[in-house]
Amino acid sequence: MIYLAYFSELKRNDPSTDKEPAREVCIANISPLERQKRLRFGISQFVFTILILIALILLHVNPLWRLLLLFPCWAAAVGYFQARDKT
Repeated sequence: MIYLAYFSELKRNDPSTDKEPAREVCIANISPLERQKRLRFGISQFVFTILILIALILLHVNPLWRLLLLFPCWAAAVGYFQARDKT
């Protein structure tokens, strides 16, 4: 059994239906100093992750232990993208 729903045209003040083109506005949420801090944090976490990965490979540790590197790698990505997106 198929049910169909028909909706009448809604006429309301919805900004998404305006005929004017939308302008993108990007206002920085953090200061340039804080962006530098987050970028430095992201880079340092990435370097830390790579060094630990190299140590795990050289020491022939079980590859499943490398999964723990997901957390510092995730922190590096968050720091980098926050600095890049200015949020």
